[in-house]
Amino acid sequence: MSVETGSEAPDFTLPVDGGETVTLSKLRGKPVVLYFYPKDDTSGCTAQACDFRDAMPNFVGVGAMIVGISKDSVQSHDKFKAKYGLPFPLASDEAGQACEDYGVWVEKSMYGRKYMGIERSTVLIAADGKVARIWRKVSVPGHVSQVAEAVKGL
Repeated sequence: MSVETGSEAPDFTLPVDGGETVTLSKLRGKPVVLYFYPKDDTSGCTAQACDFRDAMPNFVGVGAMIVGISKDSVQSHDKFKAKYGLPFPLASDEAGQACEDYGVWVEKSMYGRKYMGIERSTVLIAADGKVARIWRKVSVPGHVSQVAEAVKGL
């Protein structure tokens, strides 16, 4: 399954760092940025998380919420968040249901070896719960500023 621009964003409830949970439908009324990333504390994922952290004023200023999602455990998220001072929740999708629902669990290839993994993607959800914009196969440099611009336009 995959989401399309203009469609209803698939709901989920996932555990987040700090022992809490996040439910997408409970965030209605404000824009939500879901960014799916492969692995905590790896170079690209760390750069992306820190870019979102550094750009937080741009998102807070328009009332937007950021949620990072990977298949890492809550304990891994706790360490990652503490290490880099990340001010937004990191959701653990260990079962992979949200990744499947959003179409980011894909076949990847590295050094000729094929495997399943998370395709770095960002989904912008409008306050009404509809998908406003999707970025697939995200390249980290400059991406967060593109997302911040799109959020301002909602």
